[in-house]
Amino acid sequence: MRGVIRSQQLDPTDRRILLALDEDPRAPTMVLAQRLGLARGTVQSRIERMTASGVLRANSTRVDPEGLGRGVLAEVSAELDQSHINEAVAALGGIPEVLECLAPAGDTDLLIRVVATSPDDLYRVSEEIRLCPGIRRTSTRMILRTVIPYRTTALLGADDGGGAAPSSAPPKRRRT
Repeated sequence: MRGVIRSQQLDPTDRRILLALDEDPRAPTMVLAQRLGLARGTVQSRIERMTASGVLRANSTRVDPEGLGRGVLAEVSAELDQSHINEAVAALGGIPEVLECLAPAGDTDLLIRVVATSPDDLYRVSEEIRLCPGIRRTSTRMILRTVIPYRTTALLGADDGGGAAPSSAPPKRRRT
């Protein structure tokens, strides 16, 4: 497993690069360097380091499944036979509609984010998951709407002692 850079190890230059990439993830290195007033080599080496350490994800995570005809989003909770977790995870990795699989604390063994083309297709995907080796029981919840999209920019502005840039959020209003 690759080591992840802790946020305390991200300096202000790293944070500026990440904010710029979040704003325009397809910006060429030279454009980022010019925009940030940095040397191209500095930007390139830092992007490579943050990619290798896991701070930066692949650009494919920005693909909207709805644009690919899979507008139904759901979470499937799975209860496992713990002695077969590796087989279950391997089988889940072979299901194209599985976006990610998480191991949360609590009663759920695995939390699986999936997409489908329709409610009927979601039923098919849920059944495919249920039939994976080691999975005892599943529960599926369809997501009706995303109210706050996946974001990380706010984390870069969080006051964590790492020299974060100030947040661009509007100031909080005080009650009078």
